[in-house]
Amino acid sequence: MSNPDLLSLTKAQVFATPKKERLAMTNYDEAKVSPYTLPELLRMTDGRMVTDKEMWQERRKEILDILQKNIYGKIIPAPDHLHFELLSRKEDALNNTAIRKEIRIWAGMENGRSFHFDLLMYIPKNTSTPPPVFAGLNFQGNHACTNEEDVRITAVRRPGHPENQFARGNQNDRWDFAECVRRGYASITANYHDIMPDMPNRWDKGALNLFKEGLSLHYGPLEEYSAIGVWAWGLSRIADYLEQDKEVNADKIILHGHSRLGKTSLWAGGIDERFKMVISNDSGCCGAALTRRNFGETIATIAGPENPSYWFVKGFAEFMGRLDEMPFDQHFLLALAAPRPLAVASATLDQWADPRGEFLSCVSVAPVYNLFGFAGLGTGEMPAPGKGIYNIVSYHIREGKHDQTPLDWEVYMDLADKYIKG
Repeated sequence: MSNPDLLSLTKAQVFATPKKERLAMTNYDEAKVSPYTLPELLRMTDGRMVTDKEMWQERRKEILDILQKNIYGKIIPAPDHLHFELLSRKEDALNNTAIRKEIRIWAGMENGRSFHFDLLMYIPKNTSTPPPVFAGLNFQGNHACTNEEDVRITAVRRPGHPENQFARGNQNDRWDFAECVRRGYASITANYHDIMPDMPNRWDKGALNLFKEGLSLHYGPLEEYSAIGVWAWGLSRIADYLEQDKEVNADKIILHGHSRLGKTSLWAGGIDERFKMVISNDSGCCGAALTRRNFGETIATIAGPENPSYWFVKGFAEFMGRLDEMPFDQHFLLALAAPRPLAVASATLDQWADPRGEFLSCVSVAPVYNLFGFAGLGTGEMPAPGKGIYNIVSYHIREGKHDQTPLDWEVYMDLADKYIKG
């Protein structure tokens, strides 16, 4: 199927090869990507072909089952009880252009277990009707997403977290709250460490502890659940909150995520259709990029013996050296967004995330969007750096490094103007 390199390594070979050696084998030459065949999106497991959008709903359930079993784990249910606590409200945020709220989500179970995490939200003051809202998880804490110095410190479940571990405003540009507000959008975020710490031995500190016992002794990937699945659960709880907040339009939630949180946004958007637009920013391997390509990060690095393996279920690593047997590829994940708007972005200096693989995945979902009367991406020609294709399925590649920048935000807000506000 592939050149005798990373994709040909079995699980035993991967686990026996030091990470440094595997990284040295990483391919960045398109000429070394061997031919591959993608599983058919519209072929049911019994061999029938999907011919209309009603039949797609049956196929969609099959794809959800395939992805749960083989990569992202069981969909974690809602808790028995939810309670929302307003921690603070500021009427003159962002130079008096926005209302700022900090909210604590309390989740509880009949067995007495409880869990909570905190949200940060900005709502524009100059709108006559409740605005659409961008929702996504952050890496460094709510306080790192804004320059406002009175925002509470989060990311508190990250082990050894000192109060100054992540600087205030450190990722302000990545969130661009002020521009969202200026364009008429609310924006809400929570820190992903507070939903599930991004470490292989902290399962008992995350939301999964509501539903599963014995997590305090577990290290590494689980059989039935994944860290990405837990983070996606958190995004659905944010949607629960938004549904009862009358200051925003919960029928127009736009889900976004960068890097591993882009992988998460694609899965959360696939399993929860309350998100009316789904955005993947530089999500790469096991996000938007096709797994069968031998380019940049591959299954041998992302599901190897190092920490990221717990992002997925334990069985995903068994496909090493056997990708032809994998009953899915990442176009299955992207297709779950249909018929909603889907936006995928890459960056020229982020070859690790395989920009062409992300683009080709967008191309491959066209048959599903066709069922709903849409052309999908509408072309098989990848745009030049700094350009994009802006249809119901959108793809752009920005000059620069692995990041979510104001240039990306401009694209996402333009698309939201067209497909969500419109």
